Amino acid sequence: MLARMLEYALLSFVKKSLVCVAVLSLISTAPQSAFAETIYQAMAKAYENNPDLNAARAGLRATDEGVALAKSGYRPTVAAESVLTSTDTSGLRTNSANIGVSINQTLFDGFQTRNNVRAAEAQVFAGRENLRGTEIDILLATVQSYANVNRDNQIVTFRQQNIAFLQEQLSAAQARFDVGESTRTDVSLADAELAGARASLTAAVAQAKSSAAVYAQIVGSVPKNLKAVALPRKLLPRSLDRAVAQGVTEHPTVQAALYGVDAAGYNVKSQEGTFLPGVTVRGTVAEADGGVSTAQVEARVSIPLYQGGAASARVRQAKEQLGQQRILVDSARRSIEQSVISSWTQMEAAQATIQANRAQLSAANLALNGVVEERRVGQRTTLDVLNAQQSVLNAKEAIAQSERNAIVASFTVLASTGKLTVQRLGLRVANYRPEVHYEATKDRWYGLRTVDGR
Repeated sequence: MLARMLEYALLSFVKKSLVCVAVLSLISTAPQSAFAETIYQAMAKAYENNPDLNAARAGLRATDEGVALAKSGYRPTVAAESVLTSTDTSGLRTNSANIGVSINQTLFDGFQTRNNVRAAEAQVFAGRENLRGTEIDILLATVQSYANVNRDNQIVTFRQQNIAFLQEQLSAAQARFDVGESTRTDVSLADAELAGARASLTAAVAQAKSSAAVYAQIVGSVPKNLKAVALPRKLLPRSLDRAVAQGVTEHPTVQAALYGVDAAGYNVKSQEGTFLPGVTVRGTVAEADGGVSTAQVEARVSIPLYQGGAASARVRQAKEQLGQQRILVDSARRSIEQSVISSWTQMEAAQATIQANRAQLSAANLALNGVVEERRVGQRTTLDVLNAQQSVLNAKEAIAQSERNAIVASFTVLASTGKLTVQRLGLRVANYRPEVHYEATKDRWYGLRTVDGR
């Protein structure tokens, strides 16, 4: 009896020592709270630094120039001309030179320029919606990477704690074997479980590093002591029906498709304008050899009669493209509706799973404590303890996974409704305003440099 009491006292001391060492190790390796970063700070950094988002902004600036290109149809073209002529008539060579300036101005082109401008403006508005969609995608990717890092770091911690517990069980099994109260099988079981736990920890650390690399790619910095994330309940729609209604009307994919319909409609009108008369004015001023100057103004009216069928084909093509764009609006709405419903149900399922997993963890902890005590009085085996510990570990990791799923699903609901924006989230970051570049470039008559001086 005295030997058994001494053994239990020794095991209790070893257990407490290992727990203290594990806790001190985690504290010493944890980043300082001064470097903690919230999920909203991470999204702000991604909004400012993500290269894919900056590339999308540059693409929209290029689209803005389409309006200036279309408006050039309203403006004159000016060219300097120099004509050198050499004529040989029966061996008599004469040379002449003319220098002049010509100006061409379109007065009427069947409203093609007007409709081209409107189509280009619609394309700019569609581009802005596509940019907003890219911003939403980048912010959602930030949420996903942030939640993945948090989950993987928790799993690493859980598996480190599991190794500490299994080391304790191995020491206990070895102590009982040394005094003849257990078999070599118990020691081998504990040793095998510990080796498997170490392999699992290695895999968890590798996964955590991979998630951290994805986070750095999206956000632009290495994750440091990320904080736990609360569900954005105040930002979410009150019901699924409301979420669907918001998504199919306000999501940038739907808005961009609607602007695409406008652009295609103006393109149809522009192509139909090729059947209307055109009026142009041409003025020239020239000076020939000997100082003789001439000035000429020419007005030309062109009425198309037959263009080889090309104009008709372009009109039919434009009408089919308009029909395609209208279909794409319906496709976009259905896609958004599916995304909203899917993310909403995943959010609800994840929240319910969290509660179930927490109940599972509570029961598993009670079972583990009971099995350990029963093992001490010989009613349980080392295998029973190892199985009970594995149930606790599984429950902890399931909670980490379901919490990650709930966070990602809730922010996906916001993204699917078009509400995952800088303004809606209240991010502390300068909001990119695409209209600034558009207003600065849409009416420019000349200049090779971009608005920012390049």
